[in-house]
Parts: sequence; C-alpha cells; structure tokens
Amino acid sequence: MARQILLLQVAVVVVLVVTAVALAAWDARHDTRESARAQATAVARSVADSPFVRQEVDTADPTTLLQPFAEEVRRDTGTDFVVIMDTDRTRYTHPDPAQIGLPFVGDLGGAPRGQVFTQEYVGTLGLSVRAVVPVVDDDEVVALVAVGIKVDRLDRQLVGDLPRISLAAGATLLAGLLGAWLISRRLRRQTHGMGEREITRMYEYYRAVLGAVREGLLLVDSDQRVQLVNDEARRLLALPEDVEGRSLDELGLPPGLVGAVEQRTAVADQTYVLGQQVLVLSSSPAYWDQAEVGAVVTIRDRTELQAVTGELDLVRGLTDSLRAQNHEAANRLHTIVSLVEMGRAEQAVEFATSELEMAQGLADELVSAVDEPVLAALLLGKSAQAAERGIDLEVAGTLPADLPVDPRDLVTLVGNLVDNAFDAVAETRSTTPQRVRVSLAGDADTLRVAVDDSGSGIAPEDRAHVLERGWSSKAQEGRGIGLAMVSQVVSRHGGTLELTDSPLGGARFVVGVRTPVEEVAPR
Repeated sequence: MARQILLLQVAVVVVLVVTAVALAAWDARHDTRESARAQATAVARSVADSPFVRQEVDTADPTTLLQPFAEEVRRDTGTDFVVIMDTDRTRYTHPDPAQIGLPFVGDLGGAPRGQVFTQEYVGTLGLSVRAVVPVVDDDEVVALVAVGIKVDRLDRQLVGDLPRISLAAGATLLAGLLGAWLISRRLRRQTHGMGEREITRMYEYYRAVLGAVREGLLLVDSDQRVQLVNDEARRLLALPEDVEGRSLDELGLPPGLVGAVEQRTAVADQTYVLGQQVLVLSSSPAYWDQAEVGAVVTIRDRTELQAVTGELDLVRGLTDSLRAQNHEAANRLHTIVSLVEMGRAEQAVEFATSELEMAQGLADELVSAVDEPVLAALLLGKSAQAAERGIDLEVAGTLPADLPVDPRDLVTLVGNLVDNAFDAVAETRSTTPQRVRVSLAGDADTLRVAVDDSGSGIAPEDRAHVLERGWSSKAQEGRGIGLAMVSQVVSRHGGTLELTDSPLGGARFVVGVRTPVEEVAPR
C-alpha cells in the first residue's frame, strides 16, 4: 500500500509540475507578446507624434529623409521594422529598400480613422506583433506608422528564460518526490509493510475473533487509552458505546487493574467484584518488534463459579468441623472406656454426661435462636472452628425461619463476615483475648446482622476503601474477596453495610436488609 501511495503521489507531483511548467511557459509567452505589443505601440506613437514626420510626409519625396530616420529608430528601440506609409498603404520606409513604394501588407484596423490598431500578422518579414498608429496633422490623418517585432525573436527570448523556469520546476519536483518518499516511508513503518488487502483481512479476522471468543478482551495503547474492545468485555465491565479512545481512568475499572496496566507489569487471574459479577482479570504488556505498544486485558466471568465455590467452602468447613469433632469424640470415648476398665464407672458416667450436656446445650441454644437450619448448621460449624482456633465465639439474638434473604445469600453474608472476624483476631497477640460476637435480629421484613471482633481494627485511612469492590489490604495474598461478596449480596438486596469501631476493640460490620414496600395504587 505504501508503494502504491508513493507511485500515486509521484504521478500527482509530476503532473502538477508539468502542468505548472506549461502554465508558466504559456503565461511567459503571453506576457512577452503583451510586452512586445506595448513596446511596438509606444514606438509607433512616438514616431507618429514627431513633428519631423508630419513635416516630411507632406513633401514630394518623403522617403529621402524618413528612411534613415525610421532605420535609426528601429535600431535604437530594438524593433524589427518601422514603416511609415501613406493613407493608401504606400510605403515610405522599410528595412528592405526593395519594399519601399509597395503597398503595406496587413490590416490597418481603425488606424485610418484615427485609432490605434494592434495585431499578429504574417507580413513580408514573417509573423510579427505589430501596432499601427495614425499621423495626425490638424485633426486629419495624413499618414500611418507601423512598428513590429517578429514572433520568432520573442520565442527565442522565451527559450532563453526556460532554463530558469525548468530549474524552479526541477526544485519543486524534487521537493515533491522527497515529501512523497517520506510519507511513504512513514506509512510503511506504521502499517508494518502490509498492503491494503492484508490490513483489511487482518481487521476482518480480528473483529471476527474478538466477537467469537467467550472471554472479554480489552486492548490498550501505551497511553492507557482503549483501542479495541469486544462485546463480551463491554457486557462484563459495563463499558459505554464510545469507550474506544477513552482513558482507563475514566471507565471506573478496579484500581489494581489500572495500576498494573500503567506500571507495564503482568497481572494474572486477579479476582474483582463489579456490580453483581465476580470477574477474573489478567493483564499483560504487548510488544511489537521489541517495542512496547500497549497492553492486553482479558476478563472472565466467575460469578456462578464463585457462588458454587463458596458453597463448597462451606461444606468443606463443615466437614472439617465434623472431622475435628469426630476426633474429639473418639478421645472422649477412649477416656470413658479407660475409666470403666479402671473400675471407676461413676466417674465415667459423670464425664460422659457433662460432655453431652455441653454439646447438646450449644446445639439447643443455636437451634432455638436460629430457626433457619442452614444458618444454624453454619454457626455450629463456625463454633467448632472457633473452639479449635482458641477463639471465643458468641452468638446473640434470634432469627425466624422466614427472612427477606434466601438461605444461600444468608450463608454468604454471615459466613464471610465471621471468617473475616476470625482472620482479624488471629492476627492479634496471643495475650489478647480472641473474641468474636455475632448479633442476629430480624423478621419477615427486616434482617440485621452485626459481627464484632477483638482484633486490631481497620485504620481510618483504609475504611473508605474496605467496602470498595475488590479491595483488600492483603491482595497480594489472594485475600479480600469475602467482603466483596458480602457487598455484592447487600447491593443486590438494596441493603446497607456499615463499618464502625467495635466495643470488643476491633472492627464491627453491620448488615441491614429491608424488604421494599410495594406501593398500592389508590382505588
């Protein structure tokens, strides 16, 4: 394509230069003839206005004195002929003495009537530019003066000027060719030497591939401006129609992703929560011919997978709790058997009864407080986890079975908040009491869950970012998605999520959900 454009530009430049030279030559030829016409007219007027000429044309032999005079004027003015004639065309003077006395060849126009007449005409000396001026004496035309300049002499003068015109044309042509070559070189560099068919085919194929892949693709240039985006990326990131050409900072994307693209670093499988979706984003710098040209961002939808994974984690946690309880029960059973074998049956009965009362009491307490069986099972599992980790877990309040949040979302809310609290208290010193309190309240229209911990709390400067989508103070460790999932559930139900200081010394997260009141149309 660059070669075709170069040839086209060269052809255009050549045509323009040739046309310009032709127009310049035509203009010079026209100017030369106009100058010759003006010169001939001026010389003829001067001769016609001479008193000597008026006097001599009335004598019996005008040629005797007028011929030397006319020849002297011709030589001094650089013209080719100065002819003084009678009104009946009879020549009194001529450069060729043999023509004296013969009729003047050519038109006279309005000269016999006192007007100035000019023309190009082929006379006895050849084609010439001539002017005919009347000699007036007492308002009467008594003679005529014709002055001419031969055209071949004008053409020789024009040919003498052609080298300068050609030099200017050559300089113009050279500048045009150099400019066309530079444009072609830049175009070839920008298109990587590809032709128009290759570029068209590549664009069509790339567009087809971008539309066919199930992952979202976002191509960003070196200035962090979006250059290409497919439909899946528009859907997942909720991008506007005019996204191409806009900066990443204007699109409301996760700060971590924007920062990775700006720093030209590769980021793989980072999880973010955007709206109601859990997305996995990867970014990698793009290179062409060892030069960085931007970055490629891929987006995958992990919403359903994240929900299933959360449920799987819940089941795995309950399984681990049951396994731990199984080991603990085996140890206690061995203790009871050993007491029986030692003949201390009463102590064995007392030990078994106390353990059963503690376990049954905790289960009865949770079941009586929480009518939702899934949530009750979750809290029982969390209680076992807390016991294993040396954390004092307290559950307060009651919840009915009929709630404005379905069990799946309720498990997501409470489970992630409790896990977050466990992680917070686990980071404190061993001398600090590790306590977590879960406060439950609600009915068929409202739900309120508060989780307090005795951890180190959250710094004031970080509180504005804790509830941001995908934020985590430990993102490098792959953590932080739990609070994002909680925020997602709260947003889906139109609830509230607040972060304050806890009376236990750490952080307090409070979730509030209310069933929207339907407006009843007036009868």
